[in-house]
Amino acid sequence: MAEVINMPRLSDTMEEGTVAAWLKKVGDKVEEGDILAEIETDKATMEFESFNEGTLLYIGIQEGETAKVDTLLAIIGEEGEDISQYLGDNASEAKAQEDDQSSSEEKEEKQSEGAEESKSSSEENNNKEQALPEGVIVVTMPRLSDTMEEGTVATWLKKVGDKVEEGDILAEIETDKATMEFESFQSGTLLYIGLNEGDSAKVDSLLAIIGPAGTDVAGIAKNFKVAGSSSEEKASTSSVSEDKSSKQEPKKEAPKAETKKSKPVIQSVSEESHSNSNDRIHVSPLARKMAEEKGINLSQIKGSGENGRIVKRDIENYTPAQAGTQVGKFVPSGQEDFDEVPNSNMRKAIAKNLAKSKFTAPHYYLNVEFDMENAMAFRVQYNSIPDTKISFNDMIVKACALALKQHPQVNSQWFDDRMQLNNHVHIGVAVAVPDGLLVPVVKFANEQSLPQIGAAVREYAGKARNKKLSLDEMEGSTFTISNLGMFGIESFTSIINQPNSAILSVGAIVAKPVVKDGQVVAGNTMKLTLACDHRTVDGATGSLFLQTLKGYIENPVTMLV
Repeated sequence: MAEVINMPRLSDTMEEGTVAAWLKKVGDKVEEGDILAEIETDKATMEFESFNEGTLLYIGIQEGETAKVDTLLAIIGEEGEDISQYLGDNASEAKAQEDDQSSSEEKEEKQSEGAEESKSSSEENNNKEQALPEGVIVVTMPRLSDTMEEGTVATWLKKVGDKVEEGDILAEIETDKATMEFESFQSGTLLYIGLNEGDSAKVDSLLAIIGPAGTDVAGIAKNFKVAGSSSEEKASTSSVSEDKSSKQEPKKEAPKAETKKSKPVIQSVSEESHSNSNDRIHVSPLARKMAEEKGINLSQIKGSGENGRIVKRDIENYTPAQAGTQVGKFVPSGQEDFDEVPNSNMRKAIAKNLAKSKFTAPHYYLNVEFDMENAMAFRVQYNSIPDTKISFNDMIVKACALALKQHPQVNSQWFDDRMQLNNHVHIGVAVAVPDGLLVPVVKFANEQSLPQIGAAVREYAGKARNKKLSLDEMEGSTFTISNLGMFGIESFTSIINQPNSAILSVGAIVAKPVVKDGQVVAGNTMKLTLACDHRTVDGATGSLFLQTLKGYIENPVTMLV
């Protein structure tokens, strides 16, 4: 009997999925445990395995198509079985798939009998995918994080002509979350590099070509197309031959991008250096890079190279021109100047996610001030234990984790049709890095001791600053803490790190006069602000959470009970 397979829910927040690739086709035999397809969720691209055996009779969602959870994905049954009862209006489509499968098998037989004829036909049709020479592998920009849309090559660890073994690190690629090592899954010679260090490209764009030494892959690079786009890659401006003296022909068919940021990998004739257009600056790639690093405006430099081209020595010898004076007029000696810094993938992701949170979640803020006298004394005593060192931040993480267990509403997530009250406590700890903000996650924080929390936070902070955090270490938070106290900030508000329902902003401990038992005495206090999503956390709920948190912070020994 046929089994209907629907689009599965592969993550807790998944509402729809996209079929990235089918690993079986209609007519194929399927065993239990076989991978049917790769499905892209809101978090990652995951393998979906079959729990049934039989023949794949019908595919309901084609590669690249997106559908809601529980939409008809496929049907598995006995070969030749009538499945029209399961399809309704889609019965004709199933028949077409069956006919396509038969036609495809016939085509394969014909192709094996007449390979030369097939080759000739493919060369005449420019819209068909180019056949690759034996042993040649096209490497595309990988999707290294669940939210990655484009990547930047931070460093190439191999150069054209180098031998590459399976498992070798080809490059370090900057994603929207971290800089990650990208290893080769093939062995051969690196024949072509499609992106310079510092250049960015969409996922699935041409990154490199690997194959047997001496293979001519110029045509492959020139005709490679980005998935989902009809425009040719700019990589065709690069020479793929080890003979650097050969000149390339100018591109005529590829459309010109509005802003050209990428540079050729091996450039024999620079487009910029031979352009007659008055609105372009003639500059060598090295000079442009030096100018960017020094913050020099290229329009203010007169090139000394061929045809007025700006070269390395022009950048090295450049000094800002002094403003002149005119009789009877005051001419200021200052000069307007600015630096342009391209937005990194991480900065783009931060902007996108925080803007979405701010404009979709109705934020409100609760401000409190805690007495820190007992906490300070507790920390001194605790750190007197040999080989033990905890911070105030570690104490806050632990206190929040314990308080969240008592107030699951604050430890929740919002969905259009439901709220998810999490029984586990995974606390995200915001860490500032040069290019933005990363949020590693201390999982099951309520079950960990203060030293364990401290060790985890220090390890994650170090990895974050070196951009070595893994995806698993940044996913799954149920609550977030942002601490700027070490920078002397007394109080501030934060934007909720969705899908969390709240985020706690922690300020500095401040010495100040306080009133105790009717007397003004010297004291130490700390201000905190809880930002809440009003869809899940009401004002009273957030206030009760802060009261519980106050009990743990002002009497930290209770965290050890």
